[in-house]
Amino acid sequence: MNTYKLSPSDFAYIWEECKHCFYLKIKEGIPRPSMPFPGVFSALNTRIQGSLLGKNLKTLSSDLPDCEVEKQEGYVESILIPGTSCYIKGKYDLLCKNSDDTYTLIDLKISIPDEEKIEKYKTQLTAYKFSMEHPKYEKPIKITRMGLLIFYPDTLSFENNTVDINFPPKWMEIPADDNQFLTFIKEVDDLLNGPILEENPDCGFCKYNKLIRDY
Repeated sequence: MNTYKLSPSDFAYIWEECKHCFYLKIKEGIPRPSMPFPGVFSALNTRIQGSLLGKNLKTLSSDLPDCEVEKQEGYVESILIPGTSCYIKGKYDLLCKNSDDTYTLIDLKISIPDEEKIEKYKTQLTAYKFSMEHPKYEKPIKITRMGLLIFYPDTLSFENNTVDINFPPKWMEIPADDNQFLTFIKEVDDLLNGPILEENPDCGFCKYNKLIRDY
């Protein structure tokens, strides 16, 4: 039986944008061309995450969860998801330990903190949660809380030959729905085990591929 590795980050982007491209990447090993990503975002992300290790988020802002950041950018791999030929493998942003020895899972974003992001990233974070609670190799841990920790520039000042930018943290809670996640993965599994989908006329990558073929 074929098994399929699913990356949680693909759920918020490729799956939602074009299931034909998703099929090609997962089943045929044909990824979309990578898009340039400004290095400044990676630099900011790395510095923010590194500065949070070992800190209780509540001490940084009263609006943040009461938990201590224990791990940064950890890899996870799940068991085969029951009833499917799929498993999860990917890298999360931050894992925080709660006072009751359960954990809070955090995805860090440098972006505008709008409410639409809760729905956009819910499946991605729930996939990481499933992997941590049903790992292939590691000891299982219990995730009782998930959310987005979002930073977006607010105020700016020039002092001592430097530019100081204020990035106030914003917490956006993401509810977990394990049953909904399993139903979603079953839909993914059905797609991967079925015939290839037709190209999506609204997908820029599909349009480009068709143009090249017709040229």
